[in-house]
Amino acid sequence: MQVSNDVLFHALHTDGLLMLPNCWDAGSARIAAAAGSKALATSSAAVAWSHGYPDGSSLPSELLMANVRGILRVSSLPLTVDMEDGYSDDPAQVARLAGELIDAGVVGINIEDGSGAPALLADKIRAIRAVAGARGVNLFINARADVYLLGEAGGFGAAVRVAETIKRAALYEAAGASGLFVPGMAAEDDIAAMVKATRLPLNLMALDNLPAPARLAQLGVRRLSAGAAISKAMFGCIDTLARQFIDSGKVDAAAYPQIDYASLNRLMAS
Repeated sequence: MQVSNDVLFHALHTDGLLMLPNCWDAGSARIAAAAGSKALATSSAAVAWSHGYPDGSSLPSELLMANVRGILRVSSLPLTVDMEDGYSDDPAQVARLAGELIDAGVVGINIEDGSGAPALLADKIRAIRAVAGARGVNLFINARADVYLLGEAGGFGAAVRVAETIKRAALYEAAGASGLFVPGMAAEDDIAAMVKATRLPLNLMALDNLPAPARLAQLGVRRLSAGAAISKAMFGCIDTLARQFIDSGKVDAAAYPQIDYASLNRLMAS
């Protein structure tokens, strides 16, 4: 019997470490799948940039949906979509958008609290869970707690970050969250405390000072996301090569790894 993608995606968080090299369009989704990713995850920043918008809940919902349909056209892997803060402060409106994503075939979402009140995100999660339940889909709602990203500027000194994140995790779990995403958390003691304090699978974002994947798995982390890092590297290459071309009339790409034309064409036709 074939397992549905929502069931499969939940199962991928029960053991080991799910590695997600975030994609932003159908082409990058094909590459992530070919690299061995067991599921696909978008980066909101990368998706926004690929459409010429800044990150920060400015992407029109019709472009978000077009992006999702493009990715699902080329892959049957479970897809989770970063919907930022839901693009609204109205939980009902956020839930309607989540419903559209579910109807398109999405089985997971990321939704963040940012600098807003944690209670507002809890309300959004409850509304999304109700919409998913009405459709018979066990949507994986990954609640992003931005305590570490806000840091000192947001009033969260190092001494209170774990405690505040634990408090938010409990609130989001009670509202119906399936997982907890804590970008910026990197210290082993913090990670161990977080894993011990919550039943939600812990998702971290790749950072230079993060423990190695094998160690993260030992600590109980269940998901590691690349975030916007891969797309930033890609856009950096484009910027450098475009400027070089304007200056010299040549594309000096020898310093960058490349996929040859025939191989890339075969991948996109698969």
